[in-house]
Amino acid sequence: MAKKSLIQREKKRQKLEQKYHLIRRSSKKKIKSKVSPLSLSEKTKMQEKLQSLPRNSAPTRLHRRCFLTGRPRANYRDFGLSGHILREMVYACLLPGATRSSW
Repeated sequence: MAKKSLIQREKKRQKLEQKYHLIRRSSKKKIKSKVSPLSLSEKTKMQEKLQSLPRNSAPTRLHRRCFLTGRPRANYRDFGLSGHILREMVYACLLPGATRSSW
């Protein structure tokens, strides 16, 4: 089980990312737009606006965690579970369609 403080920090990052998503996307789109070439000063203003946003609002700072334990590593995207918990659930026949490997 992950520390609760780390899980809460991740939830806070998710809220910040959702809050600033539109602002971040629109400012990036204006910087990269080739239709209306911005002057250098306008472009730097847009970059400063982008940099003034909180760091934790960037989507690259988000990290997937296990739905049950909060483990940050070995997560399966399809299930939202870590490999350890996924294996236990397959052995307990709690995941339909998943089979145990045996050789």
